[in-house]
Amino acid sequence: MRIIRGEAKGRKIQVPREKKLRLTSDRVKESLFNLLPDMEGIFFLELFAGTGNVSLEALSRGAKRAVLVEKEPAWVTLIGKNLEALGFGERSEVITGPVERVLPFLQERGDRFDIVFADPPYEKGHIAGTLEALGGGEVLKDTGLVVVEHAIREETGKRYESLALRDRRRYGDTVLSFFALDRG
Repeated sequence: MRIIRGEAKGRKIQVPREKKLRLTSDRVKESLFNLLPDMEGIFFLELFAGTGNVSLEALSRGAKRAVLVEKEPAWVTLIGKNLEALGFGERSEVITGPVERVLPFLQERGDRFDIVFADPPYEKGHIAGTLEALGGGEVLKDTGLVVVEHAIREETGKRYESLALRDRRRYGDTVLSFFALDRG
């Protein structure tokens, strides 16, 4: 696994030896960043962060700050090592805990993000709950985007409170679903 563009381009990141962690492929990651706005100065939130691969890419491309949420302590340690190795420690924060507990904490703290990327374990039933938790828009800036990576076999709704589906892209068995606020 490597960083594709930006200040850390070509640098490798550590990944766990465990097979149960599914990593966002370089192909999907490159496509994602081609579809997203310029990262310069944005605030990025990664839910179900795993290795932090996507946030590391965002930081390399100029994101001002990244918050990564992961409940597995071993992966949190790995994320921290990758952030430090690439020099992104001061522009990032790793929060250990389940997404459903961390989102209310971020909301209470007043954090707001330009981009929220969620990559829950495939076919484990996390998508709807995560999008419902984000649907109020409290942690998303008005012009922000929520992107969910999921398996082709998993459906997303078209609307979760004030979040509305804007686009969907397929890459083999992987789908990226893009949501934006629509308070109308």
